[in-house]
Amino acid sequence: MDHQYQFLIDGDLVAADRHSGIHNPATGQPLGQCPIATRDDLERAVAAAKTAFPQWRDTADEERQAACHRVAQLFEDHAEDIARLITQEQGKTLVGIGSRFEVGGCAAWARHTADLPMPIKVLQNNHEGRVEMLRKPVGVVGSITPWNWPLLIAVWHMLPAIRSGCTLVMKPSPYTPLSTLYIGQLIAGVLPKGVVNIVSGDDQLGAWMTEHEDIQKIVFTGSIPTGRRIMGAAAPTLKRLTLELGGNDAGIVLPDCDPSAIAEGLFWGAFINNGQTCAALKRLYVHEEVFEGVCTALAGIASQIPVGNGLDEANVLGPLQNEMQFRKVIELVDDAKANGARVLTGGQTLGDIGYFYAPTLLGNVDQGMRIVQEEQFGPALPIIKISSVEEGIALANDSETGLGGSVWTNDGDAARHVATQLECGSVWINAHGMIAPHVPFGGVKSSGIGVEFGEEGLHEYTTIQAIHGLSPSVEVPQG
Repeated sequence: MDHQYQFLIDGDLVAADRHSGIHNPATGQPLGQCPIATRDDLERAVAAAKTAFPQWRDTADEERQAACHRVAQLFEDHAEDIARLITQEQGKTLVGIGSRFEVGGCAAWARHTADLPMPIKVLQNNHEGRVEMLRKPVGVVGSITPWNWPLLIAVWHMLPAIRSGCTLVMKPSPYTPLSTLYIGQLIAGVLPKGVVNIVSGDDQLGAWMTEHEDIQKIVFTGSIPTGRRIMGAAAPTLKRLTLELGGNDAGIVLPDCDPSAIAEGLFWGAFINNGQTCAALKRLYVHEEVFEGVCTALAGIASQIPVGNGLDEANVLGPLQNEMQFRKVIELVDDAKANGARVLTGGQTLGDIGYFYAPTLLGNVDQGMRIVQEEQFGPALPIIKISSVEEGIALANDSETGLGGSVWTNDGDAARHVATQLECGSVWINAHGMIAPHVPFGGVKSSGIGVEFGEEGLHEYTTIQAIHGLSPSVEVPQG
C-alpha cells in the first residue's frame, strides 16, 4: 500500500526526489508516499499550462465539452478504486454520504459542467450596429484544494477551468493528496498535454502558486486565515480570485415544527462527512417551545450511529481526517463542558487507534462559548435555546462568516422572512447543505469571494470582451 505517487506535468507522470508519508486516519497505517514539489517542479507545471493555453483556448467549444465528458467517464469507470482510496486517506465511510457518494458527485458535476453553454451575448443589433459580449478564458488557473472532499472539490475547480478554455495547475491538500494524484494518472490519457497539471507539496507550494506571475487566477477552498493570506499575496499580480472559505452555518427551528419530523434532516445537515464540511450545520438555534423535543429526537439518532473504519460497510461515520482537527474538536467540546454545557450524547473520543470522536450534541450552550463562535469542523453540534424568531436571526447573524443557513418550519411565509434576513450566501428550508451543480454557491462576509457552480461559477473563469460596431449582418461563430 505504501506506493510512491507522481506528479502530472505536461501530460507526463513525473517522479519527485522527496516524499512524505500519508497515513490512514482510521488505523494510522501507511497508505502511500506523496511527492513533494520543488520550485522547479512548479515552474515546469506552470510553463506547461502556459504553453498549452493558446491552443486549448482556441479549441472548438464542442471539443472542450467532449473532453470534460471524458473526464467524467473516468470517475464512472474507476469508481470503486477511487472510492476506496478516498476512504483510506480521508476517513469517510464507503457507504451513505461517503466516498462512493463523493465519486458519484464528481461524475455528475463534471457532466453538468461539460454541458454548460458559453454563448455570445448580443447587446445591440440595429441600424447603429451590432455589439457583442464574449466571455474569454482568463488563462492559467492555480487550484488549491482542501482535505475534506478532496476529489469533489478538485472537480469543482478543474471542470469549469477546462470547460471555459483555461489550463490548470492543481495542488491538493498535503493531508489527502493521493486520490487527486491518482486521477492525474488517469487524466493523462484523455486530455491534451499541459491542459491539467497536478503537483503536490506543503503549504510553501501554495504560496509559490499565489505569487506566480504566469498564473492569472487562484481558486481556493479552505480556511479564512489562509484565504486572507492568498488575497494579500495575489495583490501584486492582480490575480482574479475565487475563495470559498470557512462557514459557521446556523439553523433556526421555529416553534411550529414537529421535532421527530425534522430530526433526521437536522442530524445529517450537521454530521455530513463527520461535520467536516464548510456548509454543514454548525450552530442550531431552537425555539424554547420545541427545544427539549428537538434535543431528545436528535440524541436518539446520534446515539445509534455506528462509528468506525470506513472500509467496514456497517459503519456510517468514520474518523476525523487528521490529528489537528481531532484535537480542535476535543478542545472545543471540553471548553463547552467546562463552561456549563450539558452533554446530551457523545462528548468523548472512541478507541485507542485512529481519530475517532463520538457524535456529540451539547445543550445549555450560550452564544459566547467557543464552540459557537468558532467553526468546530467536526462531529459536535451546539444547540442554543431561543425565545423568539427575531432573537434567532440576530444570533445567527452574529458571526464573521456567512456561507449557509437554514430555517425549519411549516410556515412558508415565516420561512421566506427568516431566509431573507439571514446574512449568508445560501439558505435552505427544512434542509441544510443540499448543494446542486446548477445553483450558484458562495459566501458573504468572511466566507469568501465569488461563486462556484452553474453558469455563474463558470463565468468566474472568464473575462469579458465587448466588440462594438459590427455590421448587423455579421455573425461571429459561437465558442
